[in-house]
Amino acid sequence: MPSTLYISGQILGKTKPLFSEWCLPLPQTLTSITLRELLTQVVLAEVEAFRTRSEERRLIKTLSPSEIRTGVEKGKIDMGGRDIVQTVDPQEAVDTVLQAFEDGFYFVFVDEQQQETLDSIVSLKTDSQLMFLRLVPLVGG
Repeated sequence: MPSTLYISGQILGKTKPLFSEWCLPLPQTLTSITLRELLTQVVLAEVEAFRTRSEERRLIKTLSPSEIRTGVEKGKIDMGGRDIVQTVDPQEAVDTVLQAFEDGFYFVFVDEQQQETLDSIVSLKTDSQLMFLRLVPLVGG
């Protein structure tokens, strides 16, 4: 029974990941779903995570010595306290992802099987892997 979907991203021809792998808890009863529905769930989860991160950044926090060291290593020490308001329309985000798939900007692989259409049925297993493979167009073409 599915429990967790691990999500990763790669750029064709690059070894560095597109983003850090993250996971999405899934209902135990979910064993098959269309790619369209799966991508919708992934995008909505990421929009919600973005909202949460934005709210956390509004708070000013006291950093521990290890957090300061980590910040120095990364080149940025962040205590929060920003009132930057960024809004994301969840439906617009979903529509953009679905259109980008249709336009061939990226491929989707679920458990190493390429998904060809948004309405194809995806069979999920316990701890399934979802990978986005972003394609990079040739310069001038």
